[in-house]
Amino acid sequence: MQNRVSLEKLALGQNATVAAVDWARLAPPEARRLRELGFDEGVGVEVLHRARLGGGPIACRIGRMTVALRRAVAGAIQVSPLLPAE
Repeated sequence: MQNRVSLEKLALGQNATVAAVDWARLAPPEARRLRELGFDEGVGVEVLHRARLGGGPIACRIGRMTVALRRAVAGAIQVSPLLPAE
């Protein structure tokens, strides 16, 4: 079993696959937005940028889209980091 980490903690530039989303931690509008954006198990994701202030948003790539997520939302998304290609 691969190690899992929250999207909030994923290293910048690290590719990962969404392993699970804790839908119960999210308000219904947030959960609906994530589903509409395509956040679901098996989808590839990468953290592109974090706000300099600790509680600021996280920019990530999912598919060909770049989206900004609040830290609390990113914390509800568990990902499995991918190993670099050799």
